[in-house]
Amino acid sequence: MSLRILVFDVNETLLDVSALEPQFARVFGNGSVCHEWFSTVLLYSEVATLAGPYADFSAIGGAALDMTAASRGLVLRPEDRDQILAGMRSLPAHPDVHEALRLLRDAGFRAVALTNSAPAAARQQLAYAGLTDAFERVFSVDEVRRFKPAPEPYRFVARELDVETSALRMVAAHAWDIVGAMQAGCAGAFVARPGKVLYPLAPPPDIIGAGLRAIAEQIVATDSPRP
Repeated sequence: MSLRILVFDVNETLLDVSALEPQFARVFGNGSVCHEWFSTVLLYSEVATLAGPYADFSAIGGAALDMTAASRGLVLRPEDRDQILAGMRSLPAHPDVHEALRLLRDAGFRAVALTNSAPAAARQQLAYAGLTDAFERVFSVDEVRRFKPAPEPYRFVARELDVETSALRMVAAHAWDIVGAMQAGCAGAFVARPGKVLYPLAPPPDIIGAGLRAIAEQIVATDSPRP
């Protein structure tokens, strides 16, 4: 049996979006608004897929930031808006990421990234976090103009790698990403980062862990060929 190819989500799974909380605390007076904003970004990326019009993730991020401010009766200063959005390109990796990826690489697994971020933004994000060399390829939903969890991004990765979707395992901290990948025929691995839970109306993945190191250990035990 060949090793499954591991497909990693980027934002929140590998990179810590909560690093933006100090900027939101400064601008909005409450750092937790960061997570409300990012949830709005994800919601309207799905709207762009289901209803249109399509815009890239950075543009949706800006629109969602304006909506978040408007809902509080605020008008963002252009410099504050630009600083928050630029911060998405300079997020740190979660502390468990580098070790977990080394463990998987040493076990012989191939790894690619699949992100809602636009290609240039994704490259900058991974370079800033020191993760560029961890992935043989970085795929963006821009290439199919359909955001995850639509099936097209997962199928696109499989086509580009010349495998069936069943040869892929999606690693993500978002229940919707795991549902989308599994509905497209991939296996899933859910990283239960703080505040992240699985969607109870969908079949759970066979790998669930509280951090990426625990996920990596399970992947090695589950997907490695038996002697």
